[in-house]
Amino acid sequence: MREIEWKVLSELMRNSKLSDRQLAKKIGSSQPTITRTRRRLEKEGYIREYTIIPDFRKLGYAILAVTFFKYKKGFDAAKTKRAKEILSDSYKKGPFEIIMAERGIGCGYNAIMISIHRDYSSFTELTRWAQQFYSLDLGEIESFLVNLADEVRYQPLTFSSLAKHLQTPKEKKE
Repeated sequence: MREIEWKVLSELMRNSKLSDRQLAKKIGSSQPTITRTRRRLEKEGYIREYTIIPDFRKLGYAILAVTFFKYKKGFDAAKTKRAKEILSDSYKKGPFEIIMAERGIGCGYNAIMISIHRDYSSFTELTRWAQQFYSLDLGEIESFLVNLADEVRYQPLTFSSLAKHLQTPKEKKE
């Protein structure tokens, strides 16, 4: 990617409400260049969506859960298809607390789910729901819960720090 593309992405991660004119001023480029760059980034899939990160506490959420899954065997095509079907069916039924669900590797687990809950009973309901994945050779489920009401905050969810990292020249990163 070109430097201007990194800069546009970075600024939009900090504030996706910026107009092309505002972006041009911040970056030191022309508005038509920014418009072309933004459109190209959207078309090529570098920008998937524009969104906000709300204060979940103000919306009535009390718990952020990071749940780890360990499957006894890896996911073949059939298991992957079945897992996607379960998630898709659940999303069709109504509001769902899952923010992200992905396969991965680390800490002895091979899948992760991040969810948000109004209370502990909502979390336990989701945990019960997740047990249907035992049909896919699920071995273990472990969760790490974050109390969103805790006054001690270290680094709340934001993309500003990642945006800053994207704007750091390569030579400084290495």
